[in-house]
Amino acid sequence: MKNSAVSLCARALFLAQLLASFLFSPAICVSALGQSDGSGVVVAMYNISAPQGSQAVLQCHSQRMVWTQDRLKDRQRVAHWDLLRSGQNHAMERVIDMFSAGDQRIYNGYNQGRINMPKTAFKDGNFSLVIKDVAVSDKGIYSCNLHHHYCHLYESIKVQLNVTRSARKERRFWDGQKAVYVVLVGSTVVLPCVNRRPIWTESNSQEDQQQVVHWDRQPPGVRHDRADRLIDLYASGERRHYGPLFVQQKMNISATAFSQGDFSLTISDIQPLDQGLYSCHLHHHYCGLHERRIFQLTVMPPVPQIPQEPSDEPQYLPNEDPNTNMVEVPPHVINVILPEQRNHFLQQLGYILATLLLLALIVLAIVLLTRQRKRQGLDFDPRKVESPPLPTVTYVGHTSCVKKECERSIADMKSSNQEETKLEYKNNILKEAEMSKLCSPKAIDLDREMEKPSLK
Repeated sequence: MKNSAVSLCARALFLAQLLASFLFSPAICVSALGQSDGSGVVVAMYNISAPQGSQAVLQCHSQRMVWTQDRLKDRQRVAHWDLLRSGQNHAMERVIDMFSAGDQRIYNGYNQGRINMPKTAFKDGNFSLVIKDVAVSDKGIYSCNLHHHYCHLYESIKVQLNVTRSARKERRFWDGQKAVYVVLVGSTVVLPCVNRRPIWTESNSQEDQQQVVHWDRQPPGVRHDRADRLIDLYASGERRHYGPLFVQQKMNISATAFSQGDFSLTISDIQPLDQGLYSCHLHHHYCGLHERRIFQLTVMPPVPQIPQEPSDEPQYLPNEDPNTNMVEVPPHVINVILPEQRNHFLQQLGYILATLLLLALIVLAIVLLTRQRKRQGLDFDPRKVESPPLPTVTYVGHTSCVKKECERSIADMKSSNQEETKLEYKNNILKEAEMSKLCSPKAIDLDREMEKPSLK
């Protein structure tokens, strides 16, 4: 019972803390990561505090937004087929690859003319592999791999190929993980790989206009759809600032943002009017990337600085200082008490309520245990235990039979008593003879006396 009560209290404490963390957490953390609105998916949220008059950097990084201009026009998208043979070595080999310009490369000379891919693969999205004159050596697991280096994307599809010599065994089925094709030797098979997403079928036109980053500021009490736009930055280098001139001068993004993937916003000379909710929006329309990072900026009071009064007294070396024997006065300590935030107070209140709830549950468990013990004590009362009645035996029969049986038992008891007395008498005489150790007529007389009772 004690272990069950402890486990019950532990579970109650965990649930209470979980409830308190949800009810009394800051407002910015109420919305979960991964929620999407019209401006993109929220991938991160931060709380930042900075003293008044200092400089704050709202860090916003993304390597997928690094702009690499596609000058070759054929190396950004590539599709290739690989073969994993079902042998002891399980060797993986490259069969064929194809670039977005249409060039194909076959790695084994034996496959020249019998293996190919459609030349319009990057236009209609059909990357299927055609194998003519299927041989037993073509057996294995084929994988169709699509790479998009510009957008940092990778997709793969697997197809298993089995070869048979009987036409009755030809079939196609799904084994739960991949498609399985059983084909006849010498026939032609098409291993499917179709992906018609626009990112694989359209060329990267107007690359410098596909990527854009912008920052928004949401003052306290203002909804997200009414946030103020601060700055826009395109991959082409175009930059647009919004708002008053003093705001444009104190908020800026690095000129090398798209080459390094660092789109952090630097705010100089922070003032109380600058606090609020800042959002970093990353858009890559061609690659389908739409992300949003949120920063809650809080401006704290400035850190006081102790002014140092200039002294005209000459400086002495330690050995030449005339005041070395003087008592040093400890420096004055100034305690600066900053007001706590409302969110911190709510968190503390939540922990206090969780502790009180735990104590109440412990008291309830103790009361239940004591009541159960009292009930067990009342159930067992030794005063109420009654001894069972002794069994009674009744004799039924004729009185004459009973009397005869009683007389017989009395006679038997008398004979047994006589024999016991004889044995005791004989033993006593033997002990006396041994003690006397004399072989005399007296001993003979004693033997005769022992025989007399037997004759009687």
